[in-house]
Amino acid sequence: MPYPQFDRSKLNIKPLSERINKTEIEKDHVPLDATPHPLSDFAKPVLEETVERIKKARENQKSVMLVFGAHTIKNGLGPVLIDLIERGWVTHLATNGAGVIHDWEFSFQGKSCENVEKYVKEGQFGIWNETGFYINLSLIVGAYEGLGYGESVGSMIENEGLKIPSEDDLAQIIQQNILSDPEKVAGAADLLRTIQRFNLKSGWMEIPHPFKRFGIQAAAFRLKVPFTSHPMFGHDIIYNHPMNHGAAIGRTALRDFLTYANNVNNLDGGVYLSIGSAVMSPMIFEKSLAMSQNIHIQEGKHIDNHFIVVGDLAESQWDWKNSGEPPMDNPAYYLRYCKTFSRMGGTMNYVSVDNRDFLLTLNQSLPTI
Repeated sequence: MPYPQFDRSKLNIKPLSERINKTEIEKDHVPLDATPHPLSDFAKPVLEETVERIKKARENQKSVMLVFGAHTIKNGLGPVLIDLIERGWVTHLATNGAGVIHDWEFSFQGKSCENVEKYVKEGQFGIWNETGFYINLSLIVGAYEGLGYGESVGSMIENEGLKIPSEDDLAQIIQQNILSDPEKVAGAADLLRTIQRFNLKSGWMEIPHPFKRFGIQAAAFRLKVPFTSHPMFGHDIIYNHPMNHGAAIGRTALRDFLTYANNVNNLDGGVYLSIGSAVMSPMIFEKSLAMSQNIHIQEGKHIDNHFIVVGDLAESQWDWKNSGEPPMDNPAYYLRYCKTFSRMGGTMNYVSVDNRDFLLTLNQSLPTI
């Protein structure tokens, strides 16, 4: 017998416009010509080597992957990340579910970052209509269209809307493909269920995004640069909304994982930047690298010449590049993400740095192609 479930339809869901936000992207973003704080003596040579490695990787058409936690977006680095992909230096962007949400909220209303303590106490944290409604709907539509997670949201932002098929069209697709393409049928059935449940009209659903110039997902979609999201169920505020649908998240997130893994497969001679992601980045990387090595070994090859930079705020003067994994009595041993990446072969550096200073300095150090 199934366990009882929480009924999200009973929630008092308020308009996003009523929420107090901590960050306004127009005044809080990081301009491309801003002056970063000087990097530490430990970080400077890492940055310099990273620049040279990126140049060489792009010359050889190898992956340059930038994987980051949500604070990279919350800190207003959207313009910097957009510039890195517009100029062709970064070939893949990846973040977690929260990163997607902050980027969307900045694009939609120019504001993000609620007071968690205040709104949990009031029973309102994350229970905002537009964020839950539109992001979840974009994923359901995207799953039907065969898009990834970040691609689905990026498409909605860039196109400023979603195309909602008619119930008759979806029913016909289900009937015609029930045996030949069950995956397509499943996506169509999920979308049909959503249309009926929320009484959605067919045709173009206009969703203005007046601040989309700050949207990283929109820029990636426009430039056809992979922007992948790697969420965990229940971690993000979109799970609070009745529009949330697990199957659509599973389909789009799996597609993103395989897109990410495909770019890891091209990382021999490439660069992997992991900025402010203590869990998501190392976990998806080790599985993707294992799969890639599996294929390479079958072909008589091996991925060994990958350059990894891990950046976070935790202090550590341990030289991961030259000294390997520290002993258990050293505090650096307990930087789990460093320990994971140090076991991934290639060359790994850890720098204790503010993501704004590192990424801004990196972008300003790379020439115009």
